[in-house]
Amino acid sequence: MESNQTRGGTRWKRFAVVMVPSVAATAAIGVALAQGALAASFSVSGQQFKVSADKLVGTGFLQYGTLDAQHGGKEIPVAVSAFKSAEITGLCQSVVVPVPVFGDVTMRLTAGGDGTAVEAKDLYIDLDNLSADATFNNINIGVAAGDSTKGPGMAAGDRNPFSEGTFAQEADSATLTNVKQTAWATSAGTFKLSGLSMHVSKGDNECY
Repeated sequence: MESNQTRGGTRWKRFAVVMVPSVAATAAIGVALAQGALAASFSVSGQQFKVSADKLVGTGFLQYGTLDAQHGGKEIPVAVSAFKSAEITGLCQSVVVPVPVFGDVTMRLTAGGDGTAVEAKDLYIDLDNLSADATFNNINIGVAAGDSTKGPGMAAGDRNPFSEGTFAQEADSATLTNVKQTAWATSAGTFKLSGLSMHVSKGDNECY
């Protein structure tokens, strides 16, 4: 199953866009905030979702800080993590939606658990929390986001005089295991989802 996506907000009816894990850049966000370098990129729904994965192997990695504008105008700081390509095994993505009178409803997606990894190209993830065991190859820390040559480049909505000069990090490749993260939005050129399964249930039944 393949689907082409454009960068934009996360919506309930479009939640089948599969989010993959990446590396958080808390230091990068802090430095960018202190320098006043963060700029609003695009509107997001205002609802976080959780992602877990057994393993992510990505090539062409870039990460930089920016602000996402929530629907309604509030801005939230995020780390944008980008990969030219990525393979993920044991992927799980979930979101809990409160429904009046009925209560919480969880939508949960899993893929890449049947021996064939999920594949993504030109992947962008806006996240604010991550835990994982990570290994980087040929990493550069402290580059300007707009000057990176290893990753897929900054997302089109983030290309402006402010965020291009934001503190960033890049690497030829990255391997992450035992991944848990929360994110606000994601986009990619292409997703190939092996063993995709979706389940909707009452209550809180998130990935972790």
